[in-house]
Amino acid sequence: MADRRAQRLAALVDSLTISHLDGLLITSLPNIRYLTGFSGTSALLFVTAREVFLVTDFRYQTQVRTEVGDLARIQVEPQSLWTGLWQSLAQAGYVEVAGFESSHLVHRDFQRLIEAGTRPLWRATTDLVETLRERKDDDEVARIRAAAEMATAALERTLPAVRAGMSELEVAGVLEKSIRDAGSEAFPFPSIVASGPRSALPHARSSAREIARGDFLLLDFGAASGGYCADITRTVVVGKSTEEQRAVYDVVRQANETAAAEVRAGMRGREADALARDYIERCGYGEEFGHGLGHGLGIEVHEAPRLSRTADGVLAPGAVVTIEPGIYRPGWGGVRIEDDVHLAAAGPELLTQFTHELLELA
Repeated sequence: MADRRAQRLAALVDSLTISHLDGLLITSLPNIRYLTGFSGTSALLFVTAREVFLVTDFRYQTQVRTEVGDLARIQVEPQSLWTGLWQSLAQAGYVEVAGFESSHLVHRDFQRLIEAGTRPLWRATTDLVETLRERKDDDEVARIRAAAEMATAALERTLPAVRAGMSELEVAGVLEKSIRDAGSEAFPFPSIVASGPRSALPHARSSAREIARGDFLLLDFGAASGGYCADITRTVVVGKSTEEQRAVYDVVRQANETAAAEVRAGMRGREADALARDYIERCGYGEEFGHGLGHGLGIEVHEAPRLSRTADGVLAPGAVVTIEPGIYRPGWGGVRIEDDVHLAAAGPELLTQFTHELLELA
């Protein structure tokens, strides 16, 4: 994999220049990882045009030097990360106006900035790093594709083991073991296994409910490779499907396939959402599709851009997004089909290769 960290830092410095900032305090751990490669859970990063300062604690004194190397001036702080930050800023006397990530700084830490003195002058910023992260390079796409292959391999191993009478938690256990067996380094989010009427809960938690024959079974899960996530959902029937189940499933399937084939960089998020929503509404199920079409995917399982009825942002070239239309009927059940799509220059590229046909499990 190419080392693109210096290129990313240079792009961030260009954004700081445009924003009339001498530096930026970064407290978001995913943003820190994107810029430096550091994957620990305790760090502050300060970026200027001249230097990069990274402060972490004793637990990561070996890891930080391995992952970051000489990209940044590293300080291992035995007490408070903020003490280390003030020391670093003292070495950067040229910094007069600095930004902080307003979406990620808790109020207690904001107070630290206010109480630290009049220099630098702190200004709130929004999404300076997240905007860079939207455009995935070839290596990032390769990692998401690898994660997607792990996820689909896990699904292939799991479905033959599912039987009526198993609980949702039992199926989740089989699925999550299969995800690890496939090579995933983490679970990007708690796996959703929802059956029968509970499949109408878009973000259900797996429960002790026993799966009955004729139930919809919705599985929403992910895998991770090289720090990047995949996110996939499939809905199957345990036993024989009914005509009504097949009719609803076919609407969701067509909405998914249409949106995945037609989504493009340069669209607004609401325009992408409409690719699936308009079809679902024409079929009479508009009121039962209550969430957005999808979201960005990368170091985090939910990141920019958003694909929803109210999202006005433009989809960036190279972004990876989920396409996940659904129909949910309380008391009856629900269907969601989710794929990961790369918005490549030549058009959308499907990263999750698993059948869209309605599977009926024995």
